[in-house]
Amino acid sequence: MDCLLQLRQVSAAYDGMRALEEVTLEVGSGEAVAVLGANGAGKSTLLKTISGLLPPSSGDVFFAGLRLNGLAPHQIARLGILSVPEGRKIFPGLTVEENLLTAVAARGHDTGDYRQDLVQLYGWLPWLAERRRQLGWALSGGEQQMLAIARALMGKPKLLLLDEPSLGLSPAASDAVFQFIARIHAGGVALLLVEQNAVYALTGTERAVVLERGRVVLAGPSAELREQPSVRKAYLAV
Repeated sequence: MDCLLQLRQVSAAYDGMRALEEVTLEVGSGEAVAVLGANGAGKSTLLKTISGLLPPSSGDVFFAGLRLNGLAPHQIARLGILSVPEGRKIFPGLTVEENLLTAVAARGHDTGDYRQDLVQLYGWLPWLAERRRQLGWALSGGEQQMLAIARALMGKPKLLLLDEPSLGLSPAASDAVFQFIARIHAGGVALLLVEQNAVYALTGTERAVVLERGRVVLAGPSAELREQPSVRKAYLAV
């Protein structure tokens, strides 16, 4: 499997306080990798560093062989790294379809007709088409989360960064979101998934890492981490 994303000894800090400590991580083309860890472990910081929102204080980030250090977030997005942030961040005052179309500007790496992708997306989620003229904020929490993911898809990602997609959702809404994510992954999009639902995170991905205090303390195939006693006790409640 070709390496798509690579972090080499990456550290990052907020206001002088280290949030990541020499993190080394890889995501292969079309691969799904989960990131587990307690609150404050550095999971969201990791995604912000990859997407360019927080520059690394040391180390290097590579995407498809290109060094990302110093690139602005919009430049990184145009290379094919799209984010679905925690809390969904649906744009106020915009309809469902207008929210979707905001991501088209990120398609610098792909000149295809976005209207065809919009039609395909509506085919996957018919209810989204039915509500395309409705304000995005009027959707339920689960529907907003799927809209946020669909919006990122309109940017034609090669790698999708997902930050806690099931946060605050009911079990039924979470199941629908996870099914949508699985469909995206089956289509060949690589995923880096930060997710509180460790059961899904370790069954819907090929590999996983565990962060503690900004450091990678465990890494390996997801199936193997599911059997690790420390992981089972801390994240699977067994």
